[in-house]
Amino acid sequence: MAKRKYSNIPPYNELIIPTIRALKQLGGSGTIEEINETVYKVANLAEDALKVPHKDEGLTTEVDYRLAWSRTYLKKYGLIENSARGVWALINADINLDKLNHEEIVKTVREQSKEASVKSEQIDTINREIAHQIEESIDWKEELLNAISQIAPDAFERLTQRILRESGFVQVEVTGKSGDGGIDGKGIVKINGFLSFHVIFQCKRYKGSVSPSQVRDFRGAMQGRADKGILITTGTFTRDAIKEATRDGAPPIDLIDGELLCEKLKEFKLGVSTELIEKVSVNKSWYKQL
Repeated sequence: MAKRKYSNIPPYNELIIPTIRALKQLGGSGTIEEINETVYKVANLAEDALKVPHKDEGLTTEVDYRLAWSRTYLKKYGLIENSARGVWALINADINLDKLNHEEIVKTVREQSKEASVKSEQIDTINREIAHQIEESIDWKEELLNAISQIAPDAFERLTQRILRESGFVQVEVTGKSGDGGIDGKGIVKINGFLSFHVIFQCKRYKGSVSPSQVRDFRGAMQGRADKGILITTGTFTRDAIKEATRDGAPPIDLIDGELLCEKLKEFKLGVSTELIEKVSVNKSWYKQL
């Protein structure tokens, strides 16, 4: 775990039960974003606590980092599972929350595959393994976003164009004309080959957070020109910006932050590859049976 202390942010073990509660409220499954948003409410986390970054100008907040730990322990304990598409789900939908104890969950996971006389160094090893899994996910995304930050603005617009095409959009064009209200391109998305929606998009390539006023400005630029808007950034969106994007009575705007952008680039294998490392194990007992 991170060494920094935040008095208004619960430790990961105290977020374990709220994570289960959140999944039950979501009907037994949800994306990381859906789960985290629900935990914020279940655990009654303060707004200022949700803004604390895990690292300076990092991609992940401290709360979300700790929630990653919570999900990892719950998965190792056998209560939840996750699919290749990033959806987490309860293994048993009828789980009794009254019988769960976060301290017992942590203790059990730490003792898995170990003898009762386990040494404290072995517990530290397990913690380091879990931390490595979580940090590795964060690190490759930050490395990717750093690489994207080095390319020219028009190259980022072409990258966005490619992502939308890979996602099934057609007639995707990069406009990027000055004085066009910040609109960088447009395209059409078809649903089941019948319904089609005209979409315009805007690219913001920086580390900061997109504010609600920037979302409103983009919505003003798309007014009367498209059915939907997509706002893509290598950074993040403030919570108020997210609320503004889905405000009732206003044209909807889909938000793609740096983390989701990385996931899409990985999914479509656009400059990102996944390597499977072979692990060889020797079964000594097999030889003894010869």
